[in-house]
Amino acid sequence: MEDRTLKISKIREGTVLDHVPAGKALKVLSILKIDENAPYSVSIGMRVPSKKLGQKDVIKIENRFLEKHEVDRIALVAPEATISIVKNYEITEKFQVDLPERVVGIVQCSNRSCISNKKEPVTSEFIVVSKKPLVLRCVYCERNMGEREVHSTL
Repeated sequence: MEDRTLKISKIREGTVLDHVPAGKALKVLSILKIDENAPYSVSIGMRVPSKKLGQKDVIKIENRFLEKHEVDRIALVAPEATISIVKNYEITEKFQVDLPERVVGIVQCSNRSCISNKKEPVTSEFIVVSKKPLVLRCVYCERNMGEREVHSTL
């Protein structure tokens, strides 16, 4: 029988993002501004088997730990994702991303006439109307934005 075990090497120090929806790894890398010039090792498993999701993406980033604003952005793309902090090859902390009730300064309003898009000294701000499906409402113009609109502004 053929061995179908996924083999991605362990990392000594860094961050592991697991349970990322299948096909979203590249968007997560974009959010984290990771490209071919990254000064650290990055391992990506896309559409790997998952008992929980059917298929998932997994990202391992050696020697990099995420900031809260990065985790909040990832929550918009991968609300089921888990993040593990690895030190000396051991997971020292593990948590699920959590989409906050308000999203501030992360997403741009899709309404071109919104005050948040008019070079005024205001920061974009949205209330999370629904997590699944994702719906955000702008606090300034009250426009609702769905997942596709939100993801296009990240």
